[in-house]
Amino acid sequence: MISPLAIEVQGLVKTFGDNRAVDGVDLRVPTGSIYGVLGPNGAGKSTVINVLATLMKPDGGSAKVFGHDVVEESQIVRQLIGVTGQAATVDEGLSATENLVIFGRLLGLSMSGAKKKAAELLEEFGLTEAAKRPLSKFSGGMRRRLDLAASLIAQPPLIFLDEPTTGLDPRTRIQMWETIRRLVAKGSTILLTTQYLDEADQLADRIAVIDHGKVIAEGTGAELKASIGTATLQLQLTKAQDTDTAMQVAHTVLGVKVNNPSEGHITAPMTDPDFVTDLLVALRAEKIHLSQVSVQEPTLDEVFLTLTGKPSLAEKGATE
Repeated sequence: MISPLAIEVQGLVKTFGDNRAVDGVDLRVPTGSIYGVLGPNGAGKSTVINVLATLMKPDGGSAKVFGHDVVEESQIVRQLIGVTGQAATVDEGLSATENLVIFGRLLGLSMSGAKKKAAELLEEFGLTEAAKRPLSKFSGGMRRRLDLAASLIAQPPLIFLDEPTTGLDPRTRIQMWETIRRLVAKGSTILLTTQYLDEADQLADRIAVIDHGKVIAEGTGAELKASIGTATLQLQLTKAQDTDTAMQVAHTVLGVKVNNPSEGHITAPMTDPDFVTDLLVALRAEKIHLSQVSVQEPTLDEVFLTLTGKPSLAEKGATE
C-alpha cells in the first residue's frame, strides 16, 4: 500500500562545520501533488533534496519517502525517486539517444528495452528530430529537457526537480511547465525547488518558504498571499533619494512592515484603506512626490520579500 504522503520530514538538520544549512525543517508532501520549495540562494533548498535523495546523511531529525527512511532504507528510496539538478548530467560527447540508452542500461534495461525507452522519452520531450545530433549543438533548453528525460527512464513515482528552469528562455520554461503537469497527471509526485515566484504560483499545489535553513511559511499560494494582507499598496517615488524617508513615513502611518523591492519603489500590506489618504497627506507634508500609486492583490513576490527581506530573482531582474 502506497503511503498517502510521498515525503514526510520531521526536524531535519544538516550541518557543514558551524553552518546549519538545514535547521529543523518539517515537510509533508501528499502523493500525486506538486510541492514547491522557495528560498533565496543558500537557504537550504538543495541540501534538503540531497538528503531526501540519499546523497547526504542528515545530522538530525528524520526523513521518509513513501514511508521508507532515507537512511535505514536508502536502497529502496533510490528505486522510488528521480533527480534532476541545476546542472545537466548528460554526456556532452554523445547524442541524445546514446545518453538515454546508457542511462537505461545502467538501470538494468536490455539494449532493446533501453532503445525503446529512449525513443519514447525523446518523443515526449520533443527531441526526436535532434535524437542523433551532438549535444554540442543543443540549446540550453534542449539539454535541460534531455536531463529531465534521463531522470525518468525508470519511471519513478517521486521526482525531485532542483531549479529545473534556471537558465531557460521564457518559451522553454513554459514547455517545461507543461511537461511537469503531464508527469503529475500520469501519477508522479514532484518536489520542485525554485527561486521564480511565478513558477511556484503556476505549478505548486502547496509551497514551503525556506530561509536560513528553516521553513518560515507553508501553505497554498492563496494562503501565503492572504497571510500578508488582502491588498498591497504600491508607491513609485518621483525621486529615488526620498526612499528612506518615505519608508519611515509609511511605517509610522500604516503601522506595518514596508518593503523596498526596487529603487524608488515601496510597497506595504494595506490593512485599512482609510490609512492610504492619511499616508498621502503625510508624504505631501514631507514634500515627497509620487509618480504612481496603485493597489493590487498580493503576489508571491510580495510574500517572499515580506518573509525573507530579499527580492526574488525576477524582482532583481535576473536573466533566465
